[in-house]
Amino acid sequence: MAGRFAPNQPTRTTVRGGHTPLPKAIPRQVTAAHTRRWTPPGPLDLGLVLGPLRRGPADPTFRTTPDGSVWRASRTPAGPGTLRVALRAAAGTDEAEAEAWGPGAEWLLEHLPALLGEADDPAAFTPRHRLVAVSQHRRPGLRLTRTSLVLEALIPSILEQKVTTDEAYRAWRLLVRKYGEPAPGPDARLHVMPDPRTWALIPSWEWHRAGVDNKRASTILRAVRVARRLEEAAAMEPQQAQERLELIPGIGPWTSAETVQRSNGAPDAVSVGDLHLPGIVGYALAGDRNADDAAMLELLAPYAGQRHRAARLILLSGRTPPRRTPKMPRGDIGAL
Repeated sequence: MAGRFAPNQPTRTTVRGGHTPLPKAIPRQVTAAHTRRWTPPGPLDLGLVLGPLRRGPADPTFRTTPDGSVWRASRTPAGPGTLRVALRAAAGTDEAEAEAWGPGAEWLLEHLPALLGEADDPAAFTPRHRLVAVSQHRRPGLRLTRTSLVLEALIPSILEQKVTTDEAYRAWRLLVRKYGEPAPGPDARLHVMPDPRTWALIPSWEWHRAGVDNKRASTILRAVRVARRLEEAAAMEPQQAQERLELIPGIGPWTSAETVQRSNGAPDAVSVGDLHLPGIVGYALAGDRNADDAAMLELLAPYAGQRHRAARLILLSGRTPPRRTPKMPRGDIGAL
């Protein structure tokens, strides 16, 4: 049942599972106004923990550098901020070294432990399938991140509704670069996503040029109008947070799950309604490439409370059904 595992090079499926390869560390000196060091309670893999926050290889809010660092630009409750995180060996263990810039620097450093999975408990997970057990064994540094930022996770998730990932990543990249603002700090390539008012003022033709149809654009506009109320969901239990998000027309179980997985660190939020995930889970655990959402949930039932972690481990295993149909065609309504 375990099947063959993919080689060390990441595949599209392992990237979906939240895998960001980091370059080999090279010593680098950076001076910052705000710094913090934090020792994780166990093994920590920055690429696995923070990988789900990257929206494509050219995400203007996220990048990795040759010194082994992860850089993120965020719009925090205190304002825009840039965070650089790297792991350094200290006293026989890995220590997270963080630097931050901008009005949101202190907020980002305060939430650093949660971002790196402090509240997550990998020990609560018990593998029920050999494939899952092997995947977990190979990735001891996997922890579930919690950003405590809802809109930052919600808007790109809405952009990913019913389109290819390439289309969604392109839309996110174009809109953030054009309507966001340069991130504070030394990295001029990073941008902070627009604030709610700026999202609301984007003209209809600019959504069109970015390849975003009216349905997704309208959903984003409805969400940013109640941004403050949605951000409150970051402090809720994941199920309650999903229920609040789904009060917005156009936000369903898939979008709310994709959001709270990141904003709330929800270990049990399953992306029901995904085009590929049921077939991947069904094929990996039961050899059923035609599994639907109901079959997927039945297969994940032994992992109740940890179904999102189980799904990530399955994605990271690289065990996927052979392709039998052409890829979903990429559309570009901006070219019409």
